[in-house]
Amino acid sequence: MKGFSLIEILVVIFIVGLVSIVISSFFVDIFSLSRIIGSDLSTQQEVRVALKQISSELRSTSPSSTGSYPIAEASSTSLTFYSDTDDDGLKERLRYFLQNSVIKKGVLKPTGNPLTYNPANETVVDLIRGVYATTTPIFSYYDSSYDGASSPLSQPVTTTAVRLIKIVITAQSDPSKAPAPFTMTTGVTLRNIKDNL
Repeated sequence: MKGFSLIEILVVIFIVGLVSIVISSFFVDIFSLSRIIGSDLSTQQEVRVALKQISSELRSTSPSSTGSYPIAEASSTSLTFYSDTDDDGLKERLRYFLQNSVIKKGVLKPTGNPLTYNPANETVVDLIRGVYATTTPIFSYYDSSYDGASSPLSQPVTTTAVRLIKIVITAQSDPSKAPAPFTMTTGVTLRNIKDNL
């Protein structure tokens, strides 16, 4: 008799099923890994873009449109300063702050005559998600005697002493999954309030 026995058919079905399970598991792992890496790269890019934006705005810090000192508030998790970000001749009040593992940006344009900064008019947007809590402050402040190894100014910071701001952001796209959190750092010298000219 020609043909296959029932045992041979069952063995072939078992082998084909086993190969199918291995191949599908392989593809699931590849797509999962691709999603995790893509998410992490997206978070890294988000942090990179945000640090570039914050640095640019800080470098052009200047007195407010009402005459207030360029830096309004300086703490380890928030920073408020004035800068003309839209080139309209008026200085916006910019506030970067950490809230529930998200660094947010608040923008407040002066209004009225005489000009005032009404906190009710502030526009707040999410800037960086997945900020990882560490013991390192997000914002560290240094005075004109900073030599590259000096300790930051102690809190509460006297804003008129600040000449350099160090920003350290540790983030992770999903804390429950690999890869580990990454840290990006930048230092910004406040050009418009230098006293070493």
